[in-house]
Amino acid sequence: MRVLIDSDSRLKPVASAPASPKPDEFFFELQAAIKRSQDFLLSEQRPEGFWVGELMVDSTLVSDMVAYHHWNGSADKEWQRKAVNHIFSMQLPDGGWNIYLNGPSEVNATIKAYLALKLAGVPVKDPRMLKAREVALHFGGVPRMNTFSKLYLALIGLFPWEYVPTIPCEVLLIGKWFHVNFWDMSNWSRGMIVPLAIINHFKPTRPVNVTLDELYPDGIHERDLALAPDPEKISLRNFFLWLDRLHKLAEWFAEHSIHPFRKTALKKCENWMLERFEGSDGLAAIFPAMLNSLIALKALGYPDDHPQVVRAAHELKKLEHEEKDSVRIEPCFSPVWDTAIVAICLRESGVPAEHPKMKQCAEWLMEKEIRFAGDWIHKNPAKVEPSGWVFEYNNKWNPDVDDTAMVLLALRLIPTDNPAKRDECFKRGLKWMMTFQCKDGGWAAFDKDCTKNILEKVPFADHNAMLDPECADITARILELLGYEGWSGGHHQVRDALDYVKAQQEVDGSWYGRWGVNYIYGTWQVLRGMRAMSLNMNEDWLQRGKAWLESVQHDDGGWGERCNTYDDPVFKGQGPSTASQTAWAVMGLCAFDDPENPALKRGIEYLCRMQNADGSWTENETTGTGFPKVFYLKYDMYRNAWPLLALATYKQIRERATAKKNVQ
Repeated sequence: MRVLIDSDSRLKPVASAPASPKPDEFFFELQAAIKRSQDFLLSEQRPEGFWVGELMVDSTLVSDMVAYHHWNGSADKEWQRKAVNHIFSMQLPDGGWNIYLNGPSEVNATIKAYLALKLAGVPVKDPRMLKAREVALHFGGVPRMNTFSKLYLALIGLFPWEYVPTIPCEVLLIGKWFHVNFWDMSNWSRGMIVPLAIINHFKPTRPVNVTLDELYPDGIHERDLALAPDPEKISLRNFFLWLDRLHKLAEWFAEHSIHPFRKTALKKCENWMLERFEGSDGLAAIFPAMLNSLIALKALGYPDDHPQVVRAAHELKKLEHEEKDSVRIEPCFSPVWDTAIVAICLRESGVPAEHPKMKQCAEWLMEKEIRFAGDWIHKNPAKVEPSGWVFEYNNKWNPDVDDTAMVLLALRLIPTDNPAKRDECFKRGLKWMMTFQCKDGGWAAFDKDCTKNILEKVPFADHNAMLDPECADITARILELLGYEGWSGGHHQVRDALDYVKAQQEVDGSWYGRWGVNYIYGTWQVLRGMRAMSLNMNEDWLQRGKAWLESVQHDDGGWGERCNTYDDPVFKGQGPSTASQTAWAVMGLCAFDDPENPALKRGIEYLCRMQNADGSWTENETTGTGFPKVFYLKYDMYRNAWPLLALATYKQIRERATAKKNVQ
């Protein structure tokens, strides 16, 4: 038995991987694993034709809802009991709470959990609370929380509004002619900030019967409440801090009804928000925007029985999973994304085209196409027929490039009784997606060229999500699609995209993964995309990517990486092996068409060995990314979908190699 040091620096024994099976046994095990996985995924399809897995996140969503209910005067003792159980179930041995499974304690998650528990009546002398308090103070306490967290504290009277960075309603009045305007913010930030601007205007403080005085390490002093300026006197940060003080003065005039633009700006924010309720499962169909919009409606004076308030509360409630003794909350739902991925996996693994569940899936996806010119037109005014797909069930204002690319990869494979309809849908979606290529050749998730770094200096931008940068993983996925569709490397958009991907390669040969954890995700997607483009995989830059993947394979044959790689790349490729990340690495190595590669075969053996009897895989790590360093997701569908695609891809290259041998 060997001993290795895991990424959490704890020594742990690792059993040696079993000896490799004989060739015939190996192929039999591969085929059996594929069949079990197919059967499992087919059994998971919903009656309507889609797949959806739960999105598992940290404790902050439940903590926020506890605080909201106390602000709203709607705290239900039974629901709160379940919330307390959930929050305590996620407390770490050191007393804090983290933002990804098996990660270290984090200041915002810890203080939010502590506050929620205190609001729910848990005594501060409870040993678990004392440990939490110690961790919170170690991090610097309340002063070290981010702006949005402080704003929630201000709502219940636990942080002074004068030290919360201003989010002015007037941001919606700034035209696109200005260098930096509202539409230069990321899609998800816009959805969060508009209702927060309304809240910022009214400051609807409803004090609660607790304090957080004990979470200020040196007592409550102005020096700890105010945002620290940049040591350099002349800097963008200091300029924005000065501008924030100017906004505070404007807020005083607004409070006394003598602000020249506030009434107009406030009405525009209200109308913008109400307009985007239509055709969506809540504002932007994501938890933060949905919760903020509900608070904003109440701040505007909408009564609890108003249809908009009732609907907003209902959509928010749908995100909850309430059980006998606990309640947890999803940040949103992922049916389109999950359905496209599972459809690709099933078809690539050999599920026949005429299978009725595949046909049903095709119809469901086509019905989810968005034929509406949403908010994307502000950054992408190209004259193109509206199309695109979203992540969630309904969110017509925000179709995105990433989901559209995945759906198009699925539509080219899945059958339908109306192929003309599918072909028209595919062509329309492809044309729409291609107009989103950014100036440097890459693609981002939602918008085009949403990369003005000056926005990251705004005082309320410390949630690390103000921009929507283009990234190698999405760009490579689009190149994968274009390769399958026969686009040549000489096409100007392909050429620019290839140049972008090459420029993003790290010195060690890997690629950063913006939307999955992390370098394994980015490297896999690039290598798979380049293979689909029929590039020479013996080129040095691609071989370096392959060598990096092989260098981080674990002794058990798998691959794993934790979210701490976003904080420090020194942790690249470290962390317990997982089914999803092993599948990504396997597919990256499959791009080189060598089924006899020892690292690749050991990866396949790992996936076969770790499969459960019912065809599923178990995974206890977070491998999805929302906002790097801030918010992560565990896609429950990943552990069962990606391994099937990896096994299927390996089977394909093995069969090609065998056929080539037989011809020779």
